[in-house]
Amino acid sequence: MNDRADLLVRNAKLVATCDAAGRELAGGWVAITGGLVSGVGAAGDPQPEAAEVLDAAGCLVTPGLINTHHHIYQNLTRSYGPAINGSLFSWLTALYPLWAKIDEEAAYLSAWVGLAELALGGCTTTTDHLYVAPRGGGDLWTAEITAAREVGLRFHPTRGSMTLSVKDGGLPPDSVVQDDDEVLADSERLVKLHHDPSFGAMVRVALAPCSPFSVSPALMLRTAELAEKLDVRLHTHLAEDPDEDTYCLERFGRRPVEQFEEVGWLTSRSWVAHCIYPSPAEVSRLGSAGVGVAHCPSSNMLIGGGGFAPVREFRAAGVPVGLGCDGSASTDSASLWIESRAALLLGRQRLGPTGMDGRTVLDIATRGGASCLGRSGEIGELSVGAAGDLVCWPQVGVAYAGALVDPVEAWLRCGPVAARHTVVAGRTLVRDGALTLPGVEEKLRAHAVAAARIQGLD
Repeated sequence: MNDRADLLVRNAKLVATCDAAGRELAGGWVAITGGLVSGVGAAGDPQPEAAEVLDAAGCLVTPGLINTHHHIYQNLTRSYGPAINGSLFSWLTALYPLWAKIDEEAAYLSAWVGLAELALGGCTTTTDHLYVAPRGGGDLWTAEITAAREVGLRFHPTRGSMTLSVKDGGLPPDSVVQDDDEVLADSERLVKLHHDPSFGAMVRVALAPCSPFSVSPALMLRTAELAEKLDVRLHTHLAEDPDEDTYCLERFGRRPVEQFEEVGWLTSRSWVAHCIYPSPAEVSRLGSAGVGVAHCPSSNMLIGGGGFAPVREFRAAGVPVGLGCDGSASTDSASLWIESRAALLLGRQRLGPTGMDGRTVLDIATRGGASCLGRSGEIGELSVGAAGDLVCWPQVGVAYAGALVDPVEAWLRCGPVAARHTVVAGRTLVRDGALTLPGVEEKLRAHAVAAARIQGLD
């Protein structure tokens, strides 16, 4: 190990590699060269020279966390009063008219701010499910991708869509829906323009009709066919709310998972959000097909109808499970640390003290998320050749007094709520708890103007 690295993260309290062997290296270090991990070692292992060094003293070092479900544009309507205390369907109905005002500038600003917020919370890869297409709003997806390139987070935008408005028996107004042909043509355009299938890619595009109650079965089927043709992944909401069961039974004569299979989505190309209400038989079918699930614990508790996603049963059945922040308008914060802690607490609330532990949550937040996105072995672990994405979590000070034995468990039981350092592809986005990005205050001022316009407060 004599080659000079671009970045060396050293002196960690513990490096939890989350690799296939689950190695945990006391006093460990990680070297990154050319955006990829070039070395990992324990305290006594020889370290390379490096152009840049980050001190991880007192820190747990983990792979960067992976956010497998989000609606970043919703940070323009955070904690919106008239929608706070309703069911999922009433919440959506209250917010759709506001989201109809989103344009390219608002999409760019919301993405820039949202991605910066995620980086502060230890996220290094995120998806985004943008499914509103306001008439005259422009190319919202390219605006988001522009922001992601500026911020430096690894980004998996999904070309969302809605085609059923209120007049068709859906929930959204006409002003945010499109027809099937328009959706499919634009989906193909965005994939050809932005999708990078190469190892270590910073941008990959997936196709994502919003839900069974917002698009036609024909669009679901044609989207699955297009994803196969373009070799990209599929994403949607599934089994999120009891109202969805009622809707699917009345409209299709099937439960949501059965309808999902009917339109060709029961495949390992797919991962779905929430999935709170599958039956045990449906859990097995999802696992056999390799469908992934984005577990969104905070959102599920806030607006999910009181259900508990069967996370342990999913994993036992072979379902890849990752974590998701979901929309900022429902969870109000975009922190994967908060979602990780919520997953720990909700799992134990559901099944008792053996229902969830810190290492399982860390596996879900890293390797599980990588599997959902079709990037196992590439992101979500610290092994030689994997992406150089990592987080240093400080475990010092009053909040950690007495936490001497197990840094992985202490990570969620004691805090923190933010990273000391966040590194993506070898680039330090957060250093000593602060963003390294220029222009943060300017972006926040512009975001405030856009949010006021959309909420009718300008």
